[in-house]
Amino acid sequence: MLIHNMMEVGGKMKGKPIEMTEKTARQWLSERGVSVKEIGELVLYLQHKYHSNLQLEECVANVERVLSKREVQNAILTGIQLDILSEKGLLEEPLQSIIETDEGLYGVDEILALSIVNVYGSIGFTNYGFIDKQKPGILQRLNDKSSGECHTFLDDIVGAIAAAASSRLAHRAESTE
Repeated sequence: MLIHNMMEVGGKMKGKPIEMTEKTARQWLSERGVSVKEIGELVLYLQHKYHSNLQLEECVANVERVLSKREVQNAILTGIQLDILSEKGLLEEPLQSIIETDEGLYGVDEILALSIVNVYGSIGFTNYGFIDKQKPGILQRLNDKSSGECHTFLDDIVGAIAAAASSRLAHRAESTE
């Protein structure tokens, strides 16, 4: 879906398309307390051993590129919407309880996250598995069940974005060596 940001040029209205999907995905991440910088910090965590001069700015730039992908935006919107519906108790049972408690055998949250990881190749799978187990930085907060918030999907999505950005960074570094 496109929205148009209209501006007058020479007496005529010209439309500049803004991708509503990307804008909304970024807005929802922010509203759920996740910043691009925090995801960049996860990328730095994953890649600092392999790139001695790696800076946070480069990590953030790779996160930005991952967030520009439609598949990633769709996963963000879907996952966050399910988390919000669960917080509000608006899902039917047994799905409500499964998502609300982030039941261990559910796995659909990881499958959605893997759709993000898959955008940048197989190295992302190992990055994702590692960060999902370690839960550093923002992932630790998103996994805190005592907050009353539901982040069943969001924690995996954020980890997957970081893993995909790490993969992108690794592929780009490999091609310049």
